[in-house]
Amino acid sequence: MGAVLFANGRVYEDGRFIARDLLALDGVIAPKDAPAPPDCERVDLAGKMLVPGFVDIHTHGGGGVDVNAADGEGFARISRFFAAQGTTAWLCSILTDTEEATLRTIGHARAAMAGPLTGARLAGIHLEGPFLAPEYKGAMPGYLLREGDADLFYKYQTAADGAVKYITVAPEVPGVVDMIRAISGDVTVAIGHSGADYETAIAAIDAGARAATHTFNAMGLFHQHRPAIMGAVLERDVVCEAICDGRHLHPGTVRMLLSCKGWDRVAAVTDSIQAAGLPDGNYKLGVNDVVVRDGDAVLADTGVRAGSTLTTGQALKNLVRFTGQSVERVLPLLTRTPARLVGLDSKGVIAPGMDADLTVLDEALNVRAAYVAGTCVYEA
Repeated sequence: MGAVLFANGRVYEDGRFIARDLLALDGVIAPKDAPAPPDCERVDLAGKMLVPGFVDIHTHGGGGVDVNAADGEGFARISRFFAAQGTTAWLCSILTDTEEATLRTIGHARAAMAGPLTGARLAGIHLEGPFLAPEYKGAMPGYLLREGDADLFYKYQTAADGAVKYITVAPEVPGVVDMIRAISGDVTVAIGHSGADYETAIAAIDAGARAATHTFNAMGLFHQHRPAIMGAVLERDVVCEAICDGRHLHPGTVRMLLSCKGWDRVAAVTDSIQAAGLPDGNYKLGVNDVVVRDGDAVLADTGVRAGSTLTTGQALKNLVRFTGQSVERVLPLLTRTPARLVGLDSKGVIAPGMDADLTVLDEALNVRAAYVAGTCVYEA
C-alpha cells in the first residue's frame, strides 16, 4: 500500500473543512505530525475537498449488474461503478430468493470480498428478507417469504463466514421477534417491509432491532390513533434509512425525518438496482422484471416501485438541495452513520488510524477521485 500524501486540499474532519495535507501510510490515515517518507506518492488536490468515502449499506447493484445474479466479475463491475460515484465501501443487498440461490450469491460475494481490489470495497452482505410481511413485500417475491427462522439465518451466516452484517425483517411475521432476540448479537437487525402495529414494532426494537429499512417506504404509516411501525421507529433510538432520490421521499419528508430523528440517526442509502448509471429500459431485480422510465424503476407487471437508480454522489447533492444545509452537515449521513450502524468502525471518518478510504469532491460536489486503503480506485 505504501504512503500517499494528499497535498493542497481541504480535509473534512470533525465536521468542518481544514486546509492541510493528509498522509496515508499502509492503508490507514497517519497522525498529523507523521513525516512523509521521501519516496511517497504525492496527490495534488489543488484546493478540492477530501472527504470520507461514501458507505452504501443497502444496494442491489448498478452499472448493469444485479447482485442476486452477480458472479465474481459482476461484483467487480459493481465495485468499479460505485467507486466512480464516490462509494468506497458497500454491502450487497440480496433480495429474497430461494435458499439455493441465496447461498450461491453469498458464495460469490465472499469470493469477491477476499479477491483483489477492483473498486469500492465489498465490505459485507445485507439480507433483505425472506422474513418479511406479504402485504408490504414491495418488490419481494411473495411466494418465497418465510416465518422467522434463526436457524436459517445462521445457515446463511455460516456460509458467509460471518460476513452478513445487516438483515431486514418484519416484526409481525410469526417467530420474528424471537428471531431478533436470538440473532441481534451477531448482526445488525433492521425492521421494514412491515405493517406491524406500534406495540409489535416496539417489541422488535426492545429485542435488539437497531434500524429501519427505507423509512416510510413499504411500511405501515403513522396515524394518530395507530402509530404503527412508523411511529415506533420515529420515537425510538434506531437509525432510519432514507432513499433521497426525490421519488421515494419528498424533500419535505426528508427534512421532517431529520428533524424527528436528529442528523446522527439517519443513514442515506441508494437501494439502487442494476439500472443505476444506465438509460431507461428493461432490467432485473432478483427474479423480477423491472421497467425504468425517466429514471424511475417499477415492476413490469404491477407498476410498484422497485428500488432506485440513485447513486451516492447524486444523493449527496440531493441532500444538500433538499435540506438547504452545508455539505459539512450532510456528509455523515453517507459516511459515519451507515458505517457505524453495520460495524464498519474503521470507515466513515477521517482521523488517525482509520482506513484511508477517501473521496475527492470539486466545488460542484462532483466526484473527482476515490481511494480505498490509500489506493486510487477511480479518477475522473
